[in-house]
Amino acid sequence: MKKHNFNAGPSILPNEVIKDSSKAILELDNIGLSLLEISHRSKEFASIMERACDKVLKLANLQGKGYKALFIQGGASQQFIMAAYNLLENKAGYINTGSWSSKAMKEASLLGNVIEIASSKDQNFNYIPKKYTIPNDCDYLHITTNNTIFGTQYKTFPSTSVPLIADMSSDIFSKNIDYSEFDLFYAGAQKNIGPAGVTLVVLKEQILNKVSRSIPSILDYSIHIKSDSMFNTPPVFSVYTTLLNLIWIENQGGIENLETNNNSKANLIYNEIDRNSCFKGFANKEDRSIMNATFSLIDDNLTEKFNELCNMENITGIKGHRSVGGYRASIYNALPIASVRVLVDCMQKLENNL
Repeated sequence: MKKHNFNAGPSILPNEVIKDSSKAILELDNIGLSLLEISHRSKEFASIMERACDKVLKLANLQGKGYKALFIQGGASQQFIMAAYNLLENKAGYINTGSWSSKAMKEASLLGNVIEIASSKDQNFNYIPKKYTIPNDCDYLHITTNNTIFGTQYKTFPSTSVPLIADMSSDIFSKNIDYSEFDLFYAGAQKNIGPAGVTLVVLKEQILNKVSRSIPSILDYSIHIKSDSMFNTPPVFSVYTTLLNLIWIENQGGIENLETNNNSKANLIYNEIDRNSCFKGFANKEDRSIMNATFSLIDDNLTEKFNELCNMENITGIKGHRSVGGYRASIYNALPIASVRVLVDCMQKLENNL
């Protein structure tokens, strides 16, 4: 029996995506070769890359609006420095909402002046800052739209006259937003759109080529655009599986339908956290993530009993990050609501057996 997978990343993928990608490992589209052994310069893979980029722009409603989609290696962590290399000339503003924001700031500070516009560190990042002023002379403003560790998420985005950059690794394509608000956004695939090994970058071409520094080729967005994401050998399996997952999103009725499902899952678990006398939530209610529900036991003495209940029901991946403790249920796009019901049932059993 497959487990109920609440892992924060790499995380759950749809069963049909896993099956179809595994078939391609044996043989891709009856061409007599495995996906893992074809040339990335072949017409077969060129078509895969082109389709994947087109699907991204279509889902984000950015076709014909001056945006390019890229698939790059190195994870979101490489984007922390790559975005700064391409965009930071004088100073950049960052809103610090957790570990990943802090790491992005650290990397960017190697290249220029980084200003912390606002931070929720004073409350261990359990909320999204609301009141702050963004200097008009910043080269860009960077935010992290969803925070896997602390379970907070932006509900509305900053209004700014400077380019808006976002790390969307853990909530991209999970809810219907206006992606044209952003001049650049990026996401490690391994939470909502694919397997580990590839990172999606979507950007307006017009924001490039404005810094005076020399940019290493591997970190230069312009070179990746000219090379159609093939400046170096791309991770063919990860790109192909991401394409399958983007097609799956379309087949679910698109992002709007996924948002409805994700809200239902989030409401189910948060209602139980708030109702159940054994548990308490970590993030402020108004900033709770629909992707990562963070909570803990009120009485730590019940930890062993609750863990046993979850293990008996084949629940995996709910241990909280060490920065927060307790539990974290990651309820990404592919997680069925039935899995959330099983977790809620375990929470109720714990309370009923006291």
